[in-house]
Amino acid sequence: MHIGMIGGLGPAATQYYYRNLVAAHQAANKVMRLTITHADLVIYLENMKAGKKQQAEIFLEHIRELQGAGCDAVAISTMAGHFCIDELEAISPLPILNIIPILNDAFGERGFKKIGLLGSKVAMESKIYGGIDSVECIAPRGDALDIVSENYLSMALSGKALDSQREVFFREGRKMIEEDGADVIVLAGTDLFLAFEGHDPGFPVVDSADIHIEKLASLSINA
Repeated sequence: MHIGMIGGLGPAATQYYYRNLVAAHQAANKVMRLTITHADLVIYLENMKAGKKQQAEIFLEHIRELQGAGCDAVAISTMAGHFCIDELEAISPLPILNIIPILNDAFGERGFKKIGLLGSKVAMESKIYGGIDSVECIAPRGDALDIVSENYLSMALSGKALDSQREVFFREGRKMIEEDGADVIVLAGTDLFLAFEGHDPGFPVVDSADIHIEKLASLSINA
């Protein structure tokens, strides 16, 4: 399968997808067919406020480029890019490898009962855009919701995690485990690896990007 990827939201997440897809194909002794197109993060953040239709139409332009490059299907290398996924799927000429149902299936298969979410405000508040029903989803409470989201978006824009940002994510994740009874903390923002990779937060963590990447690699390798 020739996978087309809409990247750039943010660049660090795209790089994370790329290097892990490369590693999976190398481990399977398979040649990867992947084409990436770059979407602008600043324009995307403006469209999160303006509405879903505008961003879906921008993504459609990228998908047409990927279709012209011979891609069989499209993935968006960011959770945030899926906020307009329903609108995009309705107009896309290529099938979209949507992270949300992939996550929903994975959470159910792993036997989780309650998960705590970290990521952007809209992803956390919507229980990841209303598409997760295999488990109970919770998010940071009160002002902590905005604090987590602001730190996440700042980190995604800069492409690096500050110690102060990591402290916020670890603190709020720990609260959801210890005070709210979450089984695991789900990194529902695909740039959160910047804060968590190589660090032990002291609680169980599942990275949504890893689940998506594993599925993309499987489809590509076994096609």
